[in-house]
This record gives sequence, structure tokens and C-alpha cells, in this order.
Amino acid sequence: MTYDQNNIFAKIIRGDIPCNFIYETEHVAAFDDIAPQAPVHVLVIPKGQYKSLTEFSAQASAEELEHFHHAIAHVIKDKGLTENGYRAICNTDSHGGQEVPHFHMHILGGEKMPPMLVKS
Repeated sequence: MTYDQNNIFAKIIRGDIPCNFIYETEHVAAFDDIAPQAPVHVLVIPKGQYKSLTEFSAQASAEELEHFHHAIAHVIKDKGLTENGYRAICNTDSHGGQEVPHFHMHILGGEKMPPMLVKS
């Protein structure tokens, strides 16, 4: 499956959709989620055309990987999540619940998180 250049994150990166980045470098952008699931809900996305964590981990340059992880650390510190903790989520493909086919990490915090999964 090829990368969809019309997904919402590709449009944000190109500037087709306005976005207030809270952190940005040449390789990564971070911004508040438009439908937050916690008091702090930030999306961190690489600017490269990667569909999944698997693809990003295998194909990204060392500089892209470094910028991505630095952005996550910056967001965690900037949003005051270091003391009480946070959740970092990456959904992949249909079974993982991925809604936008562009690799991204959700950083959630600001309150005690409920259990991730509940076994029935």
C-alpha cells in the first residue's frame, strides 16, 4: 500500500490545513489533538512519509529518529508530565485502531489514565 499524500497529517505538514505547532523541526511536528482524550493530548508526527511505526523504525534516517524522540521528550517536559507520568500510544493499521495512515504518537496525561485494555 502506497502512502496517501492526501491524509490529514500530510496536508498539515504541507500547510494545506492550518495548524498551531507546539514544537517543530525540519523532521517532526507536534500539535494538540483536535479531539483530546485527556487534559493533555498531543500528537507527534514525523514529516517524512511513513505509514506506521514499523515503517518509520526501519526506514527513517538517524536524524529523523533522533528528532522524533527529542520531540516526544520536549512535549513531555513542556506539558509538565514528568512528575506524575503520561501515556504514549501508537496505533498501527486496522487491528491497532489507526485512523490516519501517517505514523504518529499520542502523548496523553494531566490526569490518572484508566487501564488501557480490559480483558473480558
